[in-house]
Amino acid sequence: MEFVVFADHVGTIESIDADIERCERVAELLAEAEDELSVVVRFLLGRVFPAHESTKLDVGPRLCYEALARAAGHNVTASDVEERVASEGDIGQVAESYDLGGQQGLGAFGGGGPETLTVNEVRDSLETLAGATGEGSQETKRDILFDLFNRAEPEEARYLVRLVLSEMRIGVGEGAIRDAIASAFDVPVDAVESALQVSNDYGLVAEVARSDGEDGLGTIQLEIGRPVQAMLAQSGAVTDAVQDWDTVAVERKYDGARVQAHYDGDTVSLYSRNMEDVTNPLPEVVSGIDASLQAPAILDGEVVAIGEDGDPRPFQEVLRRFRRKHDVARARENVEVRFHAFDCFHADGDDLLDEPLVDRHDRLTAVVDPSDHIEVSQLWTTDDPDKIADIEAESLEAGHEGIMLKNPESGYTPGNRGQNWLKRKPDVETIDCVVTGAEWGEGRRANLLGSFELSVRDGDGYATVGKVATGITDEELDSLTERLTEYILTEDGADVDIEPAVVFEVGYEEIQESPTYSAGYALRFPRFLGVREDKSPADADSLERLERLAEA
Repeated sequence: MEFVVFADHVGTIESIDADIERCERVAELLAEAEDELSVVVRFLLGRVFPAHESTKLDVGPRLCYEALARAAGHNVTASDVEERVASEGDIGQVAESYDLGGQQGLGAFGGGGPETLTVNEVRDSLETLAGATGEGSQETKRDILFDLFNRAEPEEARYLVRLVLSEMRIGVGEGAIRDAIASAFDVPVDAVESALQVSNDYGLVAEVARSDGEDGLGTIQLEIGRPVQAMLAQSGAVTDAVQDWDTVAVERKYDGARVQAHYDGDTVSLYSRNMEDVTNPLPEVVSGIDASLQAPAILDGEVVAIGEDGDPRPFQEVLRRFRRKHDVARARENVEVRFHAFDCFHADGDDLLDEPLVDRHDRLTAVVDPSDHIEVSQLWTTDDPDKIADIEAESLEAGHEGIMLKNPESGYTPGNRGQNWLKRKPDVETIDCVVTGAEWGEGRRANLLGSFELSVRDGDGYATVGKVATGITDEELDSLTERLTEYILTEDGADVDIEPAVVFEVGYEEIQESPTYSAGYALRFPRFLGVREDKSPADADSLERLERLAEA
């Protein structure tokens, strides 16, 4: 499929307001695709690689501005592109407006290929771009982007640049893709959903649905080394849990980072909540699991920082380990960690997703032999609220965050935030916000970003809820400035617009209605608690949750 054909379809899809009609048009595109079907599916979601792969393009807006300017000709600079994006708000619209093409390239990416781009060729070029590392990698990436833009028609450029920045913004989410796969290849939505839960690969599921139908989808199983989305929890009350389930399964709630552990009998792989590979930063967890497991398994749990006395340490200390790519030994000297396994959804060849929680926990205790760096979380079952209160008090006394309330008969549903898992925390509520802007400081902090603009998810976009400057140390300001600079979209004096990429955990006193921010609410006395390394912008809190918190 030529990329211009894909872009034409996407342009039509973007213009449709009705969800049903939009889904029908997506289904038409999937039915038309040939060997590029899996690529088309991922591109529609703004992805180049399957969600479970840790490969990233690692391209910021500035690199796109430079490549676009070069493809647009000598009279256009990267600053010109940046100014237009600031004015018009959509880099895709800006890219579409330029008369691209015909500029002379450099090196291997100088436009030596055919003029017409295909979907697979775009994929191949972006895979090459993602593989560029080390000295000269930025120039290589810029050359690859230039070659793509230089050969793109206006509408192709619109969606190409959005794809590179993972911002398709066409109103098509995972639910729409799921429904479109079912419609395009005449298979039940439930069968598609089940296959997605165990594979987390929309491209693969689309291909199997087309080639083998419902029966083929039923053969897709969990695969060790291919992470799935974590099952999530809502906030809830003990009384509701007892009333709804009669008997409640209770666990400690750890102040750590979610980790999925995969063991194939020889090799241990660890994945964060975002499904990023975090094996290398956590060698003691790897060795602990390798020594503790006697058969292949997939475990869900939390990695918690521990002090010399073995007691849990604050969440931020765990994140120091997650971000460490080099000199892990030194980081380990400062922050030791322990893996608390609380679920098992594959053991010794058996997929356990549909098994009740209490049975999965029995398998967990059977496959894990606890050691210094791996423990099995204790599971209590009770219908007595007083007993639950005692467990909560014990958990807090031990330095943990609170308790989890779970339906003992529930299965494990990847990516689902339903009513079967409830989190109860007695502390002040926090909210996870996306950073969408900032201000340059003054005086000695003139070269540092501060007063960060906070937003929550609102459909395909974001709604602002306030700014935070309190609770950030000088060391953290240095680190945040270095990190966020590559995501700067535009600057206007001291004000900076930032591509949504980093999630802050923010504490607050209360939520008030406010016309000042686009969410219609404002956080009162917000305080920075840390960066959620385990969350992407898609995992940040939503406007819907903000509204629920405001009403509580």
